Amino acid sequence: MQSSTFIAKLVGPMLVVISVGMLTNQNTYHAIIGEFLHSGALVYLSGLLSLLAGLAIVHAHNSWRAEWSVIITILGWLMLIGGVLRIVFPHFTVSLGTSIYGSLIAVVVVAIVGLVLGGFLTYKGYSIFDEDDD
Repeated sequence: MQSSTFIAKLVGPMLVVISVGMLTNQNTYHAIIGEFLHSGALVYLSGLLSLLAGLAIVHAHNSWRAEWSVIITILGWLMLIGGVLRIVFPHFTVSLGTSIYGSLIAVVVVAIVGLVLGGFLTYKGYSIFDEDDD
């Protein structure tokens, strides 16, 4: 299976499910994010997981061609950078997260972006019309 399609099949549905959860349980997710930002262990653990996932994606798919699959490369690099920031600069991460997720509207905006991106990647991953993609 092509790397772009394979990763899109994994990341796309994951983003859709998380985004639907965020949209249907906004107050709960807002509270979860607040709790997360007050736990150094969770910030560190999420940094490790993000770093690992980002490295895996960048290693398997570091393609900067001007086509849809560049989204996967960008997501991989963002995950890698996010993981490094959480591990090396946890206090910066907490202050940034607190300012971004300070309001409930941020949860909605992030969820909508995730839903659109996840829907697009799911479509590209499972589309029978794009079999020749890398």
